[in-house]
This record gives sequence, structure tokens and C-alpha cells, in this order.
Amino acid sequence: MGYNRGISANVSLPPGSKSGGVEELSQIMAKVKGGIQVGRVTDIILNGDYPDIEKYGGLNGIGTIFFELNNFISDGRGTAKPFFPQISAYPLVNEMVLIFKLPNTNIGKNTSEESYYYINMISLWNHPHHNAYPNPITSTDLLPSQQKDYQQTEAGSVRRIGDLDSKDQSTGINLNSEINDSQKTFPDKKEELTNIHPLLPFAGDIIYQGRFGNSIRFGSTANPSFSTNPSFPDPLNSWSDIPNNGDPITIIRNGQSPEESDEGWVPITEKINEDLSSIYATSTQKIPIETQNYEWSSYDKNPPTDPNLFTKPQVIINSDRLVFNAKTDHVLISAEKSVFLGSNSSLNFNAGRKVVVECRDIKLGDNTATEPIILGNIFLDELGVVLKKLSQLCTQLQSTQIWPAGAPVANGGIITIAGSLKTDIEKFKNNMSSYKSQVSKTK
Repeated sequence: MGYNRGISANVSLPPGSKSGGVEELSQIMAKVKGGIQVGRVTDIILNGDYPDIEKYGGLNGIGTIFFELNNFISDGRGTAKPFFPQISAYPLVNEMVLIFKLPNTNIGKNTSEESYYYINMISLWNHPHHNAYPNPITSTDLLPSQQKDYQQTEAGSVRRIGDLDSKDQSTGINLNSEINDSQKTFPDKKEELTNIHPLLPFAGDIIYQGRFGNSIRFGSTANPSFSTNPSFPDPLNSWSDIPNNGDPITIIRNGQSPEESDEGWVPITEKINEDLSSIYATSTQKIPIETQNYEWSSYDKNPPTDPNLFTKPQVIINSDRLVFNAKTDHVLISAEKSVFLGSNSSLNFNAGRKVVVECRDIKLGDNTATEPIILGNIFLDELGVVLKKLSQLCTQLQSTQIWPAGAPVANGGIITIAGSLKTDIEKFKNNMSSYKSQVSKTK
């Protein structure tokens, strides 16, 4: 039997037609839909210090949540495990999750036995920092103003994370485990980070955001001025000055700019010069990075294009400090044109055994340097021969005589100079080996 594929599979059945496959699919979807529930997280297991963790599978129970059904009063609480084994996106206390039943580890013994699993925090506030919401029936620790705040939200108003109009500028919600003190690490209640901003999306972007201003954007050049609409002349981000729309860019950011406002509900874009640490992988974009040193005076011609003007594929890593460490093998840096190392202070090289620089033309001090370095061994060996002969000459000169009145007498002036020079020559010869560097070699 053949099957349609792609768009051709989306066909309507004539009125009155029946299909066993469609009916069966409808039954399955109805069962799944009926089994999905919304649970509010009341606690979560995040480490081995959770009380009685062995009841929940020991360390295999990490990620297990305790939940109550939304707006429901119950003496007990259910448990649910994460649905995705490879992705860890654990909820906070008081966040909502989707819960449903699926077979558990006893599936080989009892095919009807099921357990709860959960996926995805529900984006109540559409904000990456948290999406918690207290149970309006059971919550008693909220201030009256906050309780009214959430009641108004439930009635249709908008409550913004970090909203400065909120009287205490906090949620007032418990976001940490009340049972395991070692898990109380998330900013809680009045310590909530109200200045964490969501990223502004552009058409086609895929964005992954952490709760603390860290993110990955799979995006592209996005500038409305490249379209036919002249009412949007400027891009809303810093990487879309160069066409064409759709050219890919990937941005990894760890920590938003400390200068961002406390209006945490306002979306922002990445700022390479202000964000704490960034990696940009570009295609045609011009990135306005402010580098600390790109003085091209060491180049006599064809210097590199300034990093903030380059419009071909490049990878930019920007942070307060960069560390490249190869634990068991090499660090390799290779380039078609040049490798530039620039510093406003110093360049330091420290090797345990040796430093090798292999090149046909090495210039030290300036790119116009013309004075060659002397080859130490050859020069000193040849100089030693000259000094030996010069010493012999001094020996002969020490016995020179003159005949001022027909009788020979010693030439005092020459003898004194010859003796002094011979002493200096012997001293130089004795110290010749110390004039050669024990570290640096040239060829």
C-alpha cells in the first residue's frame, strides 16, 4: 500500500468517508490530550543531600519534582521525573510544568503501570529568569500588596519581572527548596535578579537563554532597511550594517552588560563590548568590537583589516581574560597571512626547554631594522686568531729599542703600551666563552 508524502499527505476526506488510521490517531491524540496536566512545582531534587533521597532512586532521582495540580488543594503531592534524558532544564519551585503519564521501569512486568513525567516550564511571564507563580489558594507568605498583584494578574493584568512599579521590586515567591538547604542557591524573593533581560528576537532566530543573562543565538543579518519598507532605516542590533538579510551569525554570550537597566522586562540585544564574555561566529557581518591593541606598525605593508571593519567569516572571542591550555598535546595557531600578537604592556614567552623561531628574515626592534646579528661562535673563533697574533706582536714590541746616541736603549713608550694591550688581550681571551649566550642561538 502506498502513502502520500509531504504536502500531498494533507488531504481532506470526502464527507461521510471513514478511515481506520484517522480514527485510531484521533483516539490516541484524545488520550494524550486528556492525560496532560499542569503541575506547580513544590520542590525538586538537585543533589544527593535531599532528605530520604533513596526513596526516589538515589542519585538517579536528581531532577525529580514534587508537584501539586494547579489551583488544587491536596494533602499529598505527586512526583514526576524529567522526560528528556539528555537535556537538563530543571524548573524552580512555584514554576508550572506540563505533566503526563508514561510507562515506567516496570514496563516489562506490568504494561499498564505508569509514572508521571514532566516537560517544559510554562512561560507565564515569557521571561528567561523565572516564570514562577504562587498557588493563590494556598499561598500565605505573600504581602497583601503582592497577593493583590498576583490576583490582578490572574484576572488579566500583566505583571512584569523586574517591574519598578512593584512596591518591593521582587516577586515575593519562594523559588528554592524549603527542605534541602544545600539547594538554596537561586536568587530568592527580595534577592531576585530583576535586571535580567530577555533577548530581542529577529525573524528566523533560534535562541537558547539561561536564567542569568547567558544565551546562544542562532541568528542572521536582520535589517529592515534592506527590505522595501523605508520606514525602518536602522537595524535593531549591532551586527546588521552589511547586507544581506539571512547571512548567518552565531552568538554565545555569558553575562549581559552590567550597565543594563533594572527594567528586566525590556528585551535587549547582545553588546560585544559590554557583555561579560562573548563568542561571535560570523559570515559577512561587521562587528563593532573595541580591541585593546591593534597597532599595525610592525607591518611594512598589507596590514590586517581592523577587526571592527572585517566583513568576511571570522570568529571573535572577547572577555577580560583568555586562557588556551592543551593538557597533553599542542596549541596550534596557523594563518595564511600573519599571526599578530599585540599588547599594551608586554609579550612574555616562557618555555620549559627551548623557543624556536624559524624564518628567513627576522627584524627586532623595528620593521625597518637592517643591522644583522653577529654569529657568536664563528665571530669569536676568528677574533681569537686575530687576538693571538696581536698578543704575539705585543710580545715583540715589548723588547723594541731605539738608538738616540748610537747606543740602543729601550723604547719606553711603546713597551708600556704593548704590555698594557697584551694584558687586555689575555683578559678578553680568558672571558670569550662568557660572551656567548647560553640560551639564544641563531643561524
